[in-house]
Amino acid sequence: MSIAMKEEDALNLKKLVRKVLRNNSMKNLFKSKKPRPPAQTVRDIKTLLSYISSDSEDSSPRLHAKLAQLDADVREVKSILYGIEESEPVAEACAQVTQEFFADDTMRLLILCLPKINFETRKDATRVIANLQRQPVQSRLIASGYLEQNLDLLDVMITGYEDPSNALHYGGMLRECIRHQVVACYVLESSHMMKFFDYIQLPNFEIASDAAATFKELMTRHKSTVAYFLKENYSWFFSEFNSKMLESPNYMTRRHAVKLLGDMLLDRSNSAVMVRYVSCKNNMIVLMNLLRETHKCIQIDAFHVFKLFVANQNKPADIITILCANENKLLRFFDGFNYDKEDEMFEADKAQVVKDIRELVATTPVGCSGELLKPVVD
Repeated sequence: MSIAMKEEDALNLKKLVRKVLRNNSMKNLFKSKKPRPPAQTVRDIKTLLSYISSDSEDSSPRLHAKLAQLDADVREVKSILYGIEESEPVAEACAQVTQEFFADDTMRLLILCLPKINFETRKDATRVIANLQRQPVQSRLIASGYLEQNLDLLDVMITGYEDPSNALHYGGMLRECIRHQVVACYVLESSHMMKFFDYIQLPNFEIASDAAATFKELMTRHKSTVAYFLKENYSWFFSEFNSKMLESPNYMTRRHAVKLLGDMLLDRSNSAVMVRYVSCKNNMIVLMNLLRETHKCIQIDAFHVFKLFVANQNKPADIITILCANENKLLRFFDGFNYDKEDEMFEADKAQVVKDIRELVATTPVGCSGELLKPVVD
């Protein structure tokens, strides 16, 4: 074979090799990975969480790699549950994720490992757990049954308010879990209820506000459960509510509290509790002092509770005495008490309160109208 032919063959071989390599690289470039089934993504999350929960070397390179993978996987699950941009979530994929999360205890691991994972992933995890509470599987909210069997997770979420780094995450999860009646019932009957009065007064404004939002959800969502709780725990609950919330030195605490009190007492389910509350002299004094607030929104909400004391057809003698003793001051106060002249219902309520106080004084024996206390309203 001539040298020229050998050189030509070598050149052709090089061209062939380059062509094969180019074709293979192009195929690999456009060849997409087969997407994981949603349930497999959840299983991978559990595997990562199991490793993270057992790894005590916070700075190990392998741990950082696992955390980075967890970031991506949790973000993927969030996308499945919430959809991406304009794409709506696929019901079947959401059901698979939900079923796998609860069937294999991944939710437990995610809640317990929350302090160990990256901050942005904590936010994603909070949204995932919140969404799972609303996901139906075969027309059932399986989250409710899971939590009923794992009530200790609620202890973790509630006491999470004591951890400033994770309080808002745990609070967001807890509020969504409270949508299940079995959860609300457990929290109301637990020793944790008293802790909320302290959480609401925490110096961190965001955490205190979050705790107040959770407390409101707890006291208003499940009517019959709350009515039973208030009936059975009336004395200690309203003692704490009055002293730590309505009489709090913190403006926002008082504002949230008086609004919540009105919501609770004006709910038909709590009619028996309302009658008991407005038959107590000390409760009325607290509300009359709130009428003296310089903040109009607190005054308005306090008025909507105070009017219940005046409207009570079976007022105890000590309440009659205080109303009569403060007649002039109350009437003078209400004369200048304006909210919105176009709010016909408010104006009608105010006119009725003034009418009832005047009639009460007119029909009360003189001996009952003496001032037993210094005037409550200036």
